[in-house]
Amino acid sequence: MAHVTFWEKPGCGTNARQKLALANAGHTLDVRSLLTEPWTAERLKDFFGATPVASWFNPAAPKVKSGEVKTEAVEAEAAIALMLAEPLLIRRPLVEVEGARCAGFDREPVTSLLGPAAPGARPLEGCSHPGEAHPCPDPGERKAS
Repeated sequence: MAHVTFWEKPGCGTNARQKLALANAGHTLDVRSLLTEPWTAERLKDFFGATPVASWFNPAAPKVKSGEVKTEAVEAEAAIALMLAEPLLIRRPLVEVEGARCAGFDREPVTSLLGPAAPGARPLEGCSHPGEAHPCPDPGERKAS
């Protein structure tokens, strides 16, 4: 079994399901906040490898959904700058296992950690609340006492 470093958006339902799948597969997790991690351009870019720049973005990010950020038109350097300024734009989770890194839950090294999905299993990639008026809570919001 592997030790997995998992950067999430705290409170995200999809990230919760992803962490559970990894734990159920016997892996240990070091869970960190994607939003508060002190990213550098070089370190963040390592998670994207040779994937297309548009796939680096979180498709559920408000600025992506609204069209304010047009992911297909952004160059790599500009994409990283946008993500450093606003981490919600980063496709999540970011995962690191034994030096291998990825952004998203549908690529290596994650796919090897989980093995084949069970028939009819709920997808572990993509927003758990697509199109809902009240998606996962903003981690910066505090509940009133």
